[in-house]
Amino acid sequence: MVLAAGLGRRMGDIGTRTPKPLVRVGGKTLLDHVLDELAAGGISQAVINVHHLAAMLRDHLHAREAPPQVTISDETALLMDTGGGVAKALPLIGGDDFVVAAGDCIRRGNALAALSGAWDAARMDILMLVHPRETAVGFDGRGDFFLDHDDRPVRRGDADQAPFVYAGLFLCHRRVYANVPTGPFSNNLVWDRAIEAGRLFAVVHEGDWFHVGTPEAIALADDAIGD
Repeated sequence: MVLAAGLGRRMGDIGTRTPKPLVRVGGKTLLDHVLDELAAGGISQAVINVHHLAAMLRDHLHAREAPPQVTISDETALLMDTGGGVAKALPLIGGDDFVVAAGDCIRRGNALAALSGAWDAARMDILMLVHPRETAVGFDGRGDFFLDHDDRPVRRGDADQAPFVYAGLFLCHRRVYANVPTGPFSNNLVWDRAIEAGRLFAVVHEGDWFHVGTPEAIALADDAIGD
C-alpha cells in the first residue's frame, strides 16, 4: 500500500499544482522511487490511494510500464488520512501481511529485506522502519521514537528529542485494521494499539533516507542523490 493522497500543504505553491508524490528528485518522481524500491524488493502488486490532484496521479500511473502492477484506491470524495486510507483499501490488498509505504520518502539500502527478514507474525502486529534522526536528510523535527532493549519503539513523549524517526515504511498484519473507525483516522491509532499490546517492533534503517516534505528538502535530496 502506497499512501499518495496527501494535500502537500508544506510544499507551498509546488503542492498546489503538483501532487507531492509526483515531485521529481534525482531525475524521477518520488512515487517512482517508492514503486521501484517495492519492485526491487519482490513486490509485484501495489495499491495506491489518490485524492489531491488525483487525475495527474492516475495519468502518471497509467503511463508507467514498470512493475509493480498498480490498483487505485479512490479517495477523491473523502480524504481518509493515513490509517483510514489503508482500511478503505483492505479489500484491494491480497494476503494477511503487507507493506505500507509513504509516498514522500526515498530510501537507499535494503529496507524491505531487513523488514521481511525480521518479521515474525506470531509476536508482531507491526514492524516499523526507523532511521537515525541525525542522518535523516530533509527532516526538521525532533524525532519520533526511542527503542527499548527489545527493539520496541517508545514514543518521544515529553522528551526534547528522540534518536529515531519513522522512515515511511512498515510491515503489518491486516488484523491491526480490525475495529477501526469507518471514517478518516491516522495510522497513529493502530501504532498506539500495537505499542500498548507490546506488538510493535522496529528495524533501524542502515541506508540513506530522504524525507521530501518541503521545497527546501527537495533541493537537499536532489543534491545528495546526485552525488
